[in-house]
Amino acid sequence: MRAIRCLDYGPIDDLVLDEIASPEVRPGTVKVRVRAAGVNYVDTLIVQGGYQVRTPTPFTPGWECVGDILEVADDVARDAPQLAPGTRVLVASGEGAYADETIAPAHAVTPVPDGISDGVAATFVQSYMTAVFALRHRARAERGQSMLVIGAGGGVGLAAVDVGVMMGLRVFAAASSEEKRQLALDRGAEAAFDVRDDDIKAAVRELMAQEGKTGVDLVYDPVGGEQAETWLRSLGDNGQFLVIGFVGGIPSLPLNHVLLRNRQVTGVEWGSWVGKHRAENDALLVEVMQLIAAGTLRPVEPTEYPLERTVDALRDLAERRAAGKLVVVP
Repeated sequence: MRAIRCLDYGPIDDLVLDEIASPEVRPGTVKVRVRAAGVNYVDTLIVQGGYQVRTPTPFTPGWECVGDILEVADDVARDAPQLAPGTRVLVASGEGAYADETIAPAHAVTPVPDGISDGVAATFVQSYMTAVFALRHRARAERGQSMLVIGAGGGVGLAAVDVGVMMGLRVFAAASSEEKRQLALDRGAEAAFDVRDDDIKAAVRELMAQEGKTGVDLVYDPVGGEQAETWLRSLGDNGQFLVIGFVGGIPSLPLNHVLLRNRQVTGVEWGSWVGKHRAENDALLVEVMQLIAAGTLRPVEPTEYPLERTVDALRDLAERRAAGKLVVVP
């Protein structure tokens, strides 16, 4: 079978497409024929050795995929009858998705409802689960609150827009291109600003002044970088800054503006929470899939790349050229 291989930690361009033996089912595992594999920023960190967990090389990257079960171990057939050959499933095991076939532990495999396309099923997990975890569990956001989403045209930001609108938040979007801003507006954002040219801090403060507030209640920032201070200053009194990620670099924030305005800076790390709350996360995953299947949540259909162009997909994502989500199709 074909697989993208990381032979040693290094630049994305060092990844190779190789022919390797089909993986063998081991106790507790499932073999899946991959239909589509999601492209995530974390994959770029993993192959460069910049992720907190280092996978021994060589390995096949790819955090999540959707596909059809080919074979299950005897203990899985006995203990998890819903994971039968032929079942279309989501695999979120953290590696192995950029290939024709993959092996995953049964606990990382979930049947996918018929109402969800392969592309959406392969790309919603990290962005949507992070958004739900962030807004429900970390921010404890309430209907009627306002939120400014940074990087709102990328997969992570769009998920926050979609989930925020579902929860009854007043959502404002900040993105770098007209295409990305339109995607956010299509998902229900009230307004979309250009991060390159607009004075976003002044704009959101003016909008919130109509409600007698000094800024937005929440900032959802998966970008970081030098502009993070501007986003912090966009918060009103008692506002909350949600730290989602640092694709633009780790920022330095003026803590005097946190202290003097009674603001909060809240870290959001869904991945580490999952390890300690697996049953709760499993239930949340099923709930989110049901919301997508029902049309309550509306992830965008991803842009497709063939398996042999996996490096191009990862590069486009890392260099922030992509709008929405990307998927690799074997």
